[in-house]
Amino acid sequence: MNDVSAKRARRAWYLYDAGNSAYAAVVLLAIYATYFQEHVVVNNLSMGSFLWGIAITTATAIVAVLSPILGTIADVSGRKKLFLFRLTAMSCLFTASLFFVTPGAVALGMALLILAEVGYRGSQVFYNSLLPDIATENEMGRVSGNGWAIGSAGGVVCLLIVLAAVMAIGGALVTRLAMVFTAVYFALFTIPLFRRVQEKGERRPLPKGMDLVKLPFQRLAQTFRAARQYREFGKFLLAFLIYNEGILITLSYGAILGKTLFGLQTEGIIVFMIVVQLASIPGAFVPGLMIRRIGVRNTLLLSLAGLLAGVLWLFFAESVIAFYVIGAIAGFCLTGVQSVSRGTVGMLAPAGRSAEFYGFFALAGRTSSAVGPAIFGSIVLSATNALQRSGQPADAAVMGAHRYALLTIVVFLVVGGALLLRVTGKAGRGTPSKLARPDGE
Repeated sequence: MNDVSAKRARRAWYLYDAGNSAYAAVVLLAIYATYFQEHVVVNNLSMGSFLWGIAITTATAIVAVLSPILGTIADVSGRKKLFLFRLTAMSCLFTASLFFVTPGAVALGMALLILAEVGYRGSQVFYNSLLPDIATENEMGRVSGNGWAIGSAGGVVCLLIVLAAVMAIGGALVTRLAMVFTAVYFALFTIPLFRRVQEKGERRPLPKGMDLVKLPFQRLAQTFRAARQYREFGKFLLAFLIYNEGILITLSYGAILGKTLFGLQTEGIIVFMIVVQLASIPGAFVPGLMIRRIGVRNTLLLSLAGLLAGVLWLFFAESVIAFYVIGAIAGFCLTGVQSVSRGTVGMLAPAGRSAEFYGFFALAGRTSSAVGPAIFGSIVLSATNALQRSGQPADAAVMGAHRYALLTIVVFLVVGGALLLRVTGKAGRGTPSKLARPDGE
């Protein structure tokens, strides 16, 4: 690939992230989450939080099972883009279908969200696995960071368009139409990737006696055994499994916390998410610079520490201004953690098995998020009932329950950070990329 083609491929890869981030911003972070909690689940905010967690948990559990299997098939078939296209189309279709979710239609609202989420989260496996096809090992951290930054900007643009419609017109119909608009926005931004990014992997003949049903399970067993050989990848994956719990709970419940704790309406929540997205743009670039000075592991630890400080502040915060500032801190730190984590997998995965190892990276993320939101939602529901039995008014009980549930995020971030301290070793590609040192020295 010449320089011109490489730049075009990277730009196309970045643009996909812009569409992908628009889905996350509108459906998960700002609009649909609070619409589901407050309007679809009628007159029961705690139950709405609980059922939201169950829906996210169900979708991510499905992807947790499918990710490594699909990743193995993609590596063998050399058709990562095909899987990416199918899952992206699935996400866009069911995102648009959220238009049909009206107040009281809880089962439909959960089912369509689950299907949209399976497509969205499943597609990330193959999107991430294309990173080694467009960047060298030394470029992965920077390219990954650029993707996050441009993706965040794409999410901001989509939110601004939706905000204008909400402020000008308002009402539940605009909220539902925002789902259709977001699906179209997502789809349009995927087109350059499918036209310009070329896979380096080639179709490989199946081993004798194997087919595409049996082979993934054999490769899964081999990868589990390889985790002993690539021990640093295994240690990193374990740390990621834990701290990602806290990150995904934060992402899944950000809008709901704004509504429940601070009384934000749709406009205020959109503005909050724009603040988060804008802060995430430098959050994608700055860690790439930090890596050169203090190394990958220390960059991750600092980002986790910043996020931890924000969550602890949120536990005590009472003003909307404080919530917006905390959102900026979270946006900066969350993006840094996710961007650096994604690039780290590319460094640690052995050559020729990127989709498979990204599948296991996704497995760790989906396994954690298949647990985290359900834990958070369950604590909210149980604590609300307990506080009401103790004599607290319903509104105060709901607010208190959401604050206590924040402590689960604290636990996951602290334990994950402690495990990350154990990661120091070599990259799977055979180069001495010491994650604990600057510049991989």
